Amino acid sequence: MIDLAELSDAFTILSSSWSAWIFVIPGLLLGLFFGSMPGISITMAMAIFLPMTLYMDFLPAIIFLTSIYTGAGFGGSVPAILMNIPGTSSAVATTFDGYPMSRQGRHNEALGIALASSVIGTLVSYILLMFLIEPVSGIVLKMGPLELFFVAIWGLMLLGSLAGESIARGLLAGTFGLLLGTVGMNSAGYIRGTMDIPWLLDGVPTIPAMMGLLAASQLLNLVNTKHLIEDEDLRRISMRKITGGFREAFQHKTIIGRGALIGVVIGSIPGVGSSISNLLSYSEARRNAPDGDTFGKGNPKGVIAAESANSSSEGGAMATMLALGIPGGGATAILLAAFAMHNVVGGPSFIANNKDVVYAIIMSNFAQALLLLGVGLGFVYIASYIVRVPMRYLIPSVLVVALFGSYAINGTASGPITLAVFSVIGWGMVRYNYPVAAAVVGLILGNLVEGNLLRTYQISGGELAYALERPGALLILALMVVSFGLSAFSKMRRKRKAGVQMGAS
Repeated sequence: MIDLAELSDAFTILSSSWSAWIFVIPGLLLGLFFGSMPGISITMAMAIFLPMTLYMDFLPAIIFLTSIYTGAGFGGSVPAILMNIPGTSSAVATTFDGYPMSRQGRHNEALGIALASSVIGTLVSYILLMFLIEPVSGIVLKMGPLELFFVAIWGLMLLGSLAGESIARGLLAGTFGLLLGTVGMNSAGYIRGTMDIPWLLDGVPTIPAMMGLLAASQLLNLVNTKHLIEDEDLRRISMRKITGGFREAFQHKTIIGRGALIGVVIGSIPGVGSSISNLLSYSEARRNAPDGDTFGKGNPKGVIAAESANSSSEGGAMATMLALGIPGGGATAILLAAFAMHNVVGGPSFIANNKDVVYAIIMSNFAQALLLLGVGLGFVYIASYIVRVPMRYLIPSVLVVALFGSYAINGTASGPITLAVFSVIGWGMVRYNYPVAAAVVGLILGNLVEGNLLRTYQISGGELAYALERPGALLILALMVVSFGLSAFSKMRRKRKAGVQMGAS
């Protein structure tokens, strides 16, 4: 529960000095900018500015980095909605309905909805974090490789069933991505699929491959179009419509609340996080919605579900980092590095001895979410002008940015080469109606699936009875089966209802 005395001390810390606040808006702007740039991940953005924090006090340094984290969490949705290019891997599900909304001329509303869902999701996640930081950390400690394996498989199967009209093609695309994710040398020392190419020993470069599959392939399919939105009247930029979309998100409180809860729980699992939470939230929203068949065709509820979950994953990842000293992903690993630079060790002892500082970090994130509302509105208004840029200028500009972004990851030709190869693969997948997003998530989760399966085999000695000793794993497996069963039942019910309505007409 909340320690009111320590919470009061946290307010005192934050209100006694303005030095902790002057870096919030710059941090949000940097996060928004880098999050919306294809190829520049949240981790890369935070790593670039990490050295600056060496000259700050501890609390301002952490607030600055978490501001970048918060801004980039929403920034990835901007290109996802406007160009079908997720700025971050956690914005994949945002493309499912966000981009169709843009193509229909509802880009203003989609951006407003995404911003509102992101802000509310972040606020809810940190409220939950204040109450659940210790219980969540206890659950995470009990999760072994078998549980993580089932969670990753759940995410892959969700995407296979969500992306595209054909479940078989979705699962096949996800399996293809999964195989790509296992290229290189695994933790047991085996080398697979490298074709004697040295830079594939570390695996297929994820970010360039993701940009090729999602960004370049999509742009190649738009070569013969003049604008992202064909109707000139629909290309107008309207702050009234953006704020209208913002208000529309509040009409779906259940979807936001469910997405925030899923994001906190899944986001707290190291290595899994927002890459799966947004898919799970999207799946649950689609299953429970009476108009579930319209998801993927421009339904605002899909954007709300995806954005509320991937933004709230930030709170879950922070819970694991603060309570256990275990990074939930690359961004929280950077935060732990900032802790170490200031001679602070995260984990149970940090919370026990510095609870007021922990509350101060959490309260500063409340402020960041509220400030993101104002900063984000201005940012999306400017970003919306992309729809007015002719494709003959937009396509080469985005490709050049993607090319430089892929090169900047490790400073070698492997990035641009990977981008080119996967652009062709992505174009072929789109051409023959295979969901590219499924392959992308398979690629992201491939190493996680294989690594945890291998560790499970090593621990169990290959005995299937080991699973019976892991009630948590059995619970996750049961939830997975129930989720797919309910989804199938819901789909059959909607088809039956549609058949009855057609018969009546």
